[in-house]
Amino acid sequence: MDSYDAPELTPRQDASSRLKDFFIGATPLQKRLESVRKQTSFIPTPPRRKIPQGSQLQEDVDPQKFAVLLHKQWTLYSLTPLYKFSYTDFKEYSKLLTAFIAAEKKKGLAVEVGDDFNIKVIFSTLMGVKGTERDPEAFLVQILSKSQLPSEHKEGKVLWTGWFCCVFGDSLLETVSEDFTCLPLFLANGAETNTAIIGTWFQKTFDCYFRPLAISSFNLSWMAAMWTACKMDHYMATTEFLWSVPCSPHSLDISYAIHPEDAKALWDNVHKTPGEVTQEEVDLFMDCLYSHFHRHFKIHLSATRLVRVSTSVASAHTDGKIKILCPKYLIGVLAYLTELAVFQIE
Repeated sequence: MDSYDAPELTPRQDASSRLKDFFIGATPLQKRLESVRKQTSFIPTPPRRKIPQGSQLQEDVDPQKFAVLLHKQWTLYSLTPLYKFSYTDFKEYSKLLTAFIAAEKKKGLAVEVGDDFNIKVIFSTLMGVKGTERDPEAFLVQILSKSQLPSEHKEGKVLWTGWFCCVFGDSLLETVSEDFTCLPLFLANGAETNTAIIGTWFQKTFDCYFRPLAISSFNLSWMAAMWTACKMDHYMATTEFLWSVPCSPHSLDISYAIHPEDAKALWDNVHKTPGEVTQEEVDLFMDCLYSHFHRHFKIHLSATRLVRVSTSVASAHTDGKIKILCPKYLIGVLAYLTELAVFQIE
């Protein structure tokens, strides 16, 4: 079972307020894109979606970088387009962001770009993490500790990791000029204070805006159906659902675990559209689970709230946490998350 821990506590008592201020603050980009957004038509809930498949572009991914993306709990954010962002300036961005982080950690002390700090920031591309050739290249940002380095040729401990991507983001790509780079999905792993600091730097440097990306129970149901529909060479995890029952003084959680082969058999029984998942099939799939649970435990799950879905493909929580488990379907998982992020940006 995947665990979704509370946000990591940090020495700074104002971490939560800083993070809140960072995400709520508006930027000039909002006004600049307002007219474009009004002309853009977003469809929040298509009646059908493609079943996730492997991507040929994914074959270009560096296996070492690919491993960084899997089996970690990521916090999701949507991100407006980056203004005047350049992939050729990664070395400069690394120096500037390193100095910015050091300055934030040493409030009140002067620092200069090029000083020797005990951390190092690395920007690098994630080749192949895209849906089409038109999608911008994904990129990775990592904060490494230099305090444990015996030599310059050995990397230190990774303190924080974040990555930016766009998978099948056509609806957003068509609305912005060449001055903007569209990477609407941002995923972070590490202390919230680092996320806030790095987000502030991106916001000031590229006139962009971050916002936490929650996942509704409705979208979790879609994820459950699409991921159950994926063909697996072997199953790595039990299919599990978690429902929350509001009650006083404490909420009650109901966990429902199903053997993945049984879940796939149920899906095959309700699935009628080759290669696609429809809203009707999602509803029927979930209704069958509700009926089975009620038959055994006399509890109406339809009266509760679905808060987490775990499968061999990935696991997701309504608070915007996700863990990708199966490399074959990485692009398929990111495609749906990109769709949700683009809709939130609208």
